[in-house]
Amino acid sequence: MNVQQSQTTSTDGVPLDTLTRPRAESWQAAWVRRAIPLVMALHFSSSRRPAPDVQALRLRAHRYTLPGRLAAACLYPRVRRHADAELKGEWIRPPGASQESEETVVLYLHGGAYYFGSPATHRALTVELAHSTQSAVFALDYSLAPEHPFPAALEDTLRAYRALLARRIASSSIVFAGDSAGAGLALAALVALRDAGEPLPAGAVLFSPWADLTTIWRASHNALSMNRTAMEAAADMYLRNVRRFEPLASPARAKLHGLPPIHVQTSDAEALSTDARELAARLQRAGNAVEFAQWHAMPHAWQCFAPFVPEARAALGEASRFICRCWAGATLR
Repeated sequence: MNVQQSQTTSTDGVPLDTLTRPRAESWQAAWVRRAIPLVMALHFSSSRRPAPDVQALRLRAHRYTLPGRLAAACLYPRVRRHADAELKGEWIRPPGASQESEETVVLYLHGGAYYFGSPATHRALTVELAHSTQSAVFALDYSLAPEHPFPAALEDTLRAYRALLARRIASSSIVFAGDSAGAGLALAALVALRDAGEPLPAGAVLFSPWADLTTIWRASHNALSMNRTAMEAAADMYLRNVRRFEPLASPARAKLHGLPPIHVQTSDAEALSTDARELAARLQRAGNAVEFAQWHAMPHAWQCFAPFVPEARAALGEASRFICRCWAGATLR
């Protein structure tokens, strides 16, 4: 897939180097784009803000992602569940790697608006990421709202990262990655680690990041995969009585200096496109190395459709090349 680099300007006037893709769309992506609004209508059919049936949504998410899990199992069966006091989730290792191979690790944080999703629902993505990076991926099973509101998920993430360091995995051999809320969680963890003076990972990859809970008002009700109703309900459950401007709840609003290289992917068709562009601009303005990639007509977190959508595999391949450069200590453009 051809990549073009251009310079655009964010909404706050910051020039931003943008990797753009051709506007051609695969038939698989077009089918997914048409199907997703029908699925979303089952969850939030009103412009009002209903109280979602959390358990039902979690079950639906698990069912809807079954085809991806089956494809992952057929193509790439090296998945092992892990649970101890500090680290809960699943290890995915590439073919040929030993069961204990952890020279380099991607710590993956799944999306799901902080209240649904799991390592299992995102296995199609993490399996492809392990394959394309030829590295171990640890998909964290972090605590979900409303049972465990902010900052429980962040605390789980920090605990998991410290557990990896305790296993004698160097911080320079770890990269954070996440989609949607998981991407926001990854950014919050970077900010928290920097503020605590702890070693930072080699880099981070943010797919369709939801890192600013203060800008939900500008999301379209008709945006692919996410809408204002769903986002408002999720933010209420996640934060409870915490203000949305809290820096670790909306890390895009935090001080963003002194962070490792970050790769941001978004689509021009999703609700968070403007937020992602503004985040990349703020990161760049703060002096960080940033890659910003904008895709055309893709749904929110389209990387999750890796077994079926060519653009999802291409996006993960691009992210994997960035991750490998971070581990190699290469200078980013």
